[in-house]
Parts: sequence; structure tokens; C-alpha cells
Amino acid sequence: MSQDRTPAAAPIDAALQAKIDRLHAFVDDIAQRHPRIKLASSLAAEDMVLTHAILSRQLPIGIFSLNTGRLHAETVAMIDRVRERYGYEIEQFHPQPEAVDEYAKAHGLNAFYESVELRKRCCEIRKVAPLNRALSDVDAWVTGQRREQSVTRAELHEQEHDGARNIAKYNPLADWSEGEVWAYLEKFDVPVNPLHARGYPSIGCEPCTRAVRPGEDSRAGRWWWESRDSKECGLHISVSTVQFAPGAA
Repeated sequence: MSQDRTPAAAPIDAALQAKIDRLHAFVDDIAQRHPRIKLASSLAAEDMVLTHAILSRQLPIGIFSLNTGRLHAETVAMIDRVRERYGYEIEQFHPQPEAVDEYAKAHGLNAFYESVELRKRCCEIRKVAPLNRALSDVDAWVTGQRREQSVTRAELHEQEHDGARNIAKYNPLADWSEGEVWAYLEKFDVPVNPLHARGYPSIGCEPCTRAVRPGEDSRAGRWWWESRDSKECGLHISVSTVQFAPGAA
């Protein structure tokens, strides 16, 4: 039996409670700012924090997930757990079968191990193109990204402009620590992906994700065969920073 490696939660003190209150005010505010807004959920810990903040308070923010066709069974099962807990059906977006088949025939099903270019092409087909379809009818989207997750996210801001899609983008957990995320999940008894307890702080497609080792950053298990500065899939690019001001028009 594998040892439980669920991250330790931070204590709920006055400072963390204030942070939780600010998070709830943040999502309230962006729900009021944008009539058409969605959360892109990976069904991992950070996105479950935001899922609870949205659904438990019945905010008009849609939630979708990218079902790449290569997710862990535990990740896919989170769709049912959200439905059971909140009575909400997370919308799923899938890659185009023709594009998947074309890639596999031209390069091989697992060609992403061969080069960064082929890996990013696979991500483009299985994640970026479905994301573009998911966001085609909104004027803003929300993510669970945090600065602490990796060197590629160290300069992350709470509000950005997504230049690729010309819509607003919000990262409400940008300054949250891993301990704070888990404190929130425990406080509100939020369902979590069981892979976290097996050493997967960041969860993507099954063949591209491994458990992290002691001392590694939380995204070290993603595309572990690549250098640290290339570990993004293309979902979070072409953005400019906008200062977040709660209550502003």
C-alpha cells in the first residue's frame, strides 16, 4: 500500500481566513463583471477550491474540463464526484478525433516523448484546440494557477488580458501557497483527486505526469523529460497584466 502523501494544510488563522474571504469576494466580483465567464478546471486541488467557491455559493460562472482522452481514471471520476456533491455537471470538451488520428499516424501515439515540438503539437490537439472551443462564447475565464507552482508561473498576476482570445483572464489563487489550498479543501470538505495523496500535486495526462520527488516543485512531474523552462502546454500564453481592483467596472 502506498504511503499517503497529501500535502499538509496550513492552520486556519486570521490571516488565512482573511484570504479565504478575499477569494470569495474576488469570484463574486468577477461574476458580476462578466455575464459570460467560465472556470477551466483540471479537476485538481486548486480548481476544486474554485469549484467549491463557485458552486457552493451558486455563482453564474460555468465550469468545464478538457477531457484529452488520456487522463487518469481518477481524474475522469472527479466529474461524477462533483455531480454527486454539488448537483452540477461539468462540461467536457474533447479533441477532434480526426486530428488525434492524423497525429498518431504521422508520428506515433506517444511521439510527444521525442521532442518538445511534438509534445506541444499533441497538447495543441488535445488541450489548446478544445480550450479555444470552450472559450469561444465567453468574455472572461478563470484558472487555478499559482505562482508557487513553477518557475514559468513566478510572475503570475491575479488579472490578465488573454491576447490570443481577446478576453479577460483571472487567476484568483495566484498568491496562495499549497498549504493554504489544502486548508481550504479541508475546511469545506471539498472532494479531491486521490492522485494527490500518491504524490501528484499537478495532474495532467497520464503518460505525461509522474509523482514528484522530495524537494521538487509541484510541476516537476509534468513532462518530466523536458527542461524546467519549457513546461507549459500552450493554454496559458499571450497575456498582459491588468491590476485587479475589486468592485471596479
